[in-house]
Amino acid sequence: MVQYRLGGERPARADRAVVRVAREGEYPSRGVWQRPRLRWIDVLVTAALVALLYGLLRLAPSLNAPFLPQQAPATVSTDLADLPSYAVRSLLRMFIALLASVLFTFVYATAAARMKRAEKVLLPVLDILQSVPVLGFLSVTVTAFINLFPGSILGLECASIFAIFTSMAWNMTFAFYASLTAQPRELDEAARIMRLTKWQRFWRLDVPSGMIPLVWNGMMSFGGAWFFLAASESISVLGHHYALPGMGSYAATAIAAGDLGQVGIAIAVMIVMVIGVNVLFWRPMVAWSERFRVEEAEAADRPRSVVLDVLRRSSLPERAAHPLRPVGRALDRGTRVFGLAEHPLARTTVRERTGDVFFAGAVAAAVAYGAWRAFDYIHTTVGLGEFGHAFWLGALTFGRVVALLVAATAVWVPVGVWIGMNPKVTRFAQPVVQVLASFPANFLFPFATAAFVALGISLDFGSVLLMALGAQWYILFNVVAGASAIPTDLREAMTGFQVRGRLRWRAFILPAVFPYYVTGGITAAGGAWNASIVAEVVDYGAHHLTATGLGAYITDATATGAFPRILVGITVMSVYVVALNRLLWRRLYRLADTRYAL
Repeated sequence: MVQYRLGGERPARADRAVVRVAREGEYPSRGVWQRPRLRWIDVLVTAALVALLYGLLRLAPSLNAPFLPQQAPATVSTDLADLPSYAVRSLLRMFIALLASVLFTFVYATAAARMKRAEKVLLPVLDILQSVPVLGFLSVTVTAFINLFPGSILGLECASIFAIFTSMAWNMTFAFYASLTAQPRELDEAARIMRLTKWQRFWRLDVPSGMIPLVWNGMMSFGGAWFFLAASESISVLGHHYALPGMGSYAATAIAAGDLGQVGIAIAVMIVMVIGVNVLFWRPMVAWSERFRVEEAEAADRPRSVVLDVLRRSSLPERAAHPLRPVGRALDRGTRVFGLAEHPLARTTVRERTGDVFFAGAVAAAVAYGAWRAFDYIHTTVGLGEFGHAFWLGALTFGRVVALLVAATAVWVPVGVWIGMNPKVTRFAQPVVQVLASFPANFLFPFATAAFVALGISLDFGSVLLMALGAQWYILFNVVAGASAIPTDLREAMTGFQVRGRLRWRAFILPAVFPYYVTGGITAAGGAWNASIVAEVVDYGAHHLTATGLGAYITDATATGAFPRILVGITVMSVYVVALNRLLWRRLYRLADTRYAL
């Protein structure tokens, strides 16, 4: 006889199933070994995966086509029929660079956060790498990659991907490093109490705790890479010009020809690409990263994604991951040889401090030797007096960078807080912001050039606006990430205590987003310096506008192949960026870690 629970209440759905089974005389085990039915959602996911693999296989032969540097075309075809293949090739380069940036971020940021000896060297090196413009990397790597793959276009493809990588990796690395250094002490203690290995700690604590800022900064870095797509695909270095099929080189060809119609088509295609990437990739990533939020009260309205809902309802991802589980267990067992997780802020012993001295001395000796050889090379070519001229030009560009940071902070911090603290607003504003941030602003430079010429505006002032189009979004995205990461229980507490107005901003909102703003500020400053190489020299048809600054100096030296001047410009830009980071941003980092880390 079947009875209802709790005094005759209607049973739950599972209980009703048991009732039905008992009444009909069926056995619960029947059908356990039957093959699961094929659902339409599995067919949809499988079809999408097959289409993706088919596209990659069709594209693979063109990545290893014959290539001779002497016969390489300087432009690409502007035939509309070529636009789909151009779009796919550009997207492939972007995602390969994104994957390389994630791997670099995991290794470099973890080493800087967990190895105190290495941190003293890795962070200054990261500052210098961030300060080197994309053209600086291209001037060195293009010839090396071409010689690495002689007779194949794969070398030029690798050079382009590496250039895109250099515009992505530093921002993501700074963000992940900040999340590791601000990790709550109780989580670290729990990892050591559970005797997790360093490998287990990384995947079960470090990566999840830094996933939200990593996703948001990855999205911002991906958007920033669009800005340098034209420079990465239409390469002018050391007196040579190479053009790879892609949307960046298509836009560069249209801009050089002065064809606004073709430029407009490129802009329309780029908007479609940006929206498609946002809907199919970044929006699902943002919604998925919410599972790693650490809070006691769950938000009532979280970001949603139709694509993520489809993947969660499909059984295909689980089936694909099932064969990999033994590999994960084997890695958990095998990585115990590297030792258990240790506290990252443990005091160093006398022996370790002695090792620090020797390590720092070896690095200092290597740096001093490299600097001496570089200065000797510059002294014998253009002379050391070139540094004085470059530092004066750097001071002008530095003034533009400071103006950009002040304006971007005043405008985008309130907007970012408003977007991040309102999930309903985030749902609609995030795609719009992603389109604005991801859209390569240098595609709009021809229209800006026409406006500057018509209005008589000098590029010395107009370049600030052009630099802002590529750098201001770092502040906005980091503030949005910081505001959205505020625990819901703290928000409810502030609402319950009726903390409003200026007090709410001063005592709650600004301290909560301050660590994220510092990350956005340091990457926005580096992005502004990098953007100066394309913002201080603008070409459109017969018009050629040049601003007086370090970016124009490096651009001119790179195009003419004056390697000593390239070295001078990169050195001066590195000095400015590192000095700004050391004197301002690093101090703000320490302040964020000690006073404002949640």
